[in-house]
Amino acid sequence: MALLIGIDVGGTNLRLGVVECGDATGAPPQLLEEMRFQADFSGFCKSHQQAPEQAWRKILGTIADAIDTVRASYPAVAAVGIGFPGFIDPHTQKISLSPNLPGLSDVDLSQDLSALIAMPVITENDALAAAYGELAAAGTVGSLVYLGLGTGVGGGLILNRQPFAGQHGVAMEIGHLIVAPGGRLCGCGNYGCMEQYASASGVAITYEASTGSSCSAAEIAARAESGDPRAQAAYTLAGESLAQALAHILKVIDVTDVVIGGGMSAGWQLMRQAFEQRLDQDLIPVLRGKVNVRISAMGDQAGIIGAALLARQKTCG
Repeated sequence: MALLIGIDVGGTNLRLGVVECGDATGAPPQLLEEMRFQADFSGFCKSHQQAPEQAWRKILGTIADAIDTVRASYPAVAAVGIGFPGFIDPHTQKISLSPNLPGLSDVDLSQDLSALIAMPVITENDALAAAYGELAAAGTVGSLVYLGLGTGVGGGLILNRQPFAGQHGVAMEIGHLIVAPGGRLCGCGNYGCMEQYASASGVAITYEASTGSSCSAAEIAARAESGDPRAQAAYTLAGESLAQALAHILKVIDVTDVVIGGGMSAGWQLMRQAFEQRLDQDLIPVLRGKVNVRISAMGDQAGIIGAALLARQKTCG
C-alpha cells in the first residue's frame, strides 16, 4: 500500500488528505485523514499583481507548511499530488495561467515545492484531479465529465478510465466557453465566459447587478430559498449557462455520465429546473434522455483522492 498526500487548492482555502492507495489486488483508495487550512491565495495574487513572485513565494510557503503539518503525523508519505486551478502544461507540469489567481504565469509548482519539501510532487488541473477521484468511486463507469462549481467553473474529462488533459493542458476548460458574446469580462481575457454566470462569483455578480447588494453565493442561496425573486433569478441564470456550455461539450465528446461537484453544487436545487430545461433544449435530439447528470457524493474528497491517485500513477507506476 502506498501512502500519499492529495491536495485540493482553492482560491481561499487549502484541503489536504492522507490517502492510502490500493495495491495490485484492486483495493479502493482510502482517505485516512483530511485537514483544512485557511489560505487566501486569491488575495495573495490580487495584492501582489505588480510583483507576482511575492505571491508565488507565499503560496509555496503556505502549501509547504501544511504538508509539513501532515507529515509530522504520517512520515511514511511517499509523494504529493496537487489539484491546482489553472492551465497545467501536460509536458512540463508548469502552470501556464490561473485565471482566478491573477499574475501567476509559467510557474512550476511541482519543481519549486519539491525543492522545499524534498519529496516528489505532481501537479494537475484541479477539476481533472476531481474527475479522476470520481472515477475511483464510480465502479464500472469508464468515461465521465466532471464539472466543478466554485469560485470559477472547472471541467475534467476521463476517457476509457484515463484522464484527458489535451495537448496543451486546456482540455475541458468548460468555464471558458462563451455563452454570452460580448458579456462580462473574464479572468482569462475573453468576454461572456460561462463561469462569469454559473460560478459562485458569477451568481454574486448577477445578484449585485440587479440589487446593488454585495453578497456571497451562499447568502444569495439562502435568500432564494426564502423567496427573493432576484436571488432565484441569479441561480436560474447560473443553471441555464451551465447547461448551455455542457450541451456543446456533449455534442463533441458524447459521454453518458456527468458529475457536478464543488461548493456551488450545494445550491443545485435552485439551478436544477433551469439547467434541465436548457440542457434538453440545447442537446441534439439523439442525445436527449441519454445523459446521466448527478451531484457528487464525494464532496471535497474527489479532488484530494484524485490528486493522490495521479501522484501514485506518475511517480510509483
